[in-house]
Amino acid sequence: MNLILLYLLLLKATMTSFSGLTSLPVVRSDFVVQRQILTDRQLNAAVVAGRSVPGPNGLYIVSVGYFIAGVPGACAAWLALVSPAFVMIPLLCYVGARAERPAIRSSIQSLTLAAAGLIASATIPLARDALHGPVSAAIACASFVFMAFTERRIGANRVACRRTFLKALVGLLHLTVVQEFTHPWPIVTPFVNSSV
Repeated sequence: MNLILLYLLLLKATMTSFSGLTSLPVVRSDFVVQRQILTDRQLNAAVVAGRSVPGPNGLYIVSVGYFIAGVPGACAAWLALVSPAFVMIPLLCYVGARAERPAIRSSIQSLTLAAAGLIASATIPLARDALHGPVSAAIACASFVFMAFTERRIGANRVACRRTFLKALVGLLHLTVVQEFTHPWPIVTPFVNSSV
C-alpha cells in the first residue's frame, strides 16, 4: 500500500475520534472490511500491542501501520497519530474558554456517548475472533459485569459507569438487530500480508 494513502486513511481515523479506541471502527472498516489488507486477528494483535505498552490508548495505530507496510508504515501511522494534536490544541483552547455554556457542555456529553457507542460497535466483530472458549467468554462477561455495576470517581463528579454501559448496550443491541435484518456482518476471508 502507498504510504501516503496509509497516512491519509489513518489520519481520517485519528481525526474523527476523540480518544484512543474510538478510531477502531474506522480502522476496521478501512483496512479489514473494504480493502482486506488486515484480518481481524491482526487488528486484535495490534490493539493488544498498543494496550500493552505505556502511552496513549490510540498507540495501536502504529502497530496497524507496521502490519500493513513494515517500519515505514509504522512511521506513517505515528505521524497520523500525532497530527491531530496540532489542530486540537488551539481548538481546545477556544472551546475550553467557553466550556461553561450549556450548548458546549451538552455537545461534549453527546460526543462522549457517541464515542462509547462506536467502541461498542467495534467490539462485536473483534470479540467473535477473540472469544474461542468458555474461559475467555467468562473473563469477558466478568469484566463487563464489573464495569457495568461499579462506580468510578472522576474529579469532583461521580460518574456512574452502569448508566453509560447500559446505554451503550441498548444502542449496540439496536445496531445488531437492525444490521442482522438489513444485512449480516461481512465475513472476511483470511488474508496473508506479505510485508509482515
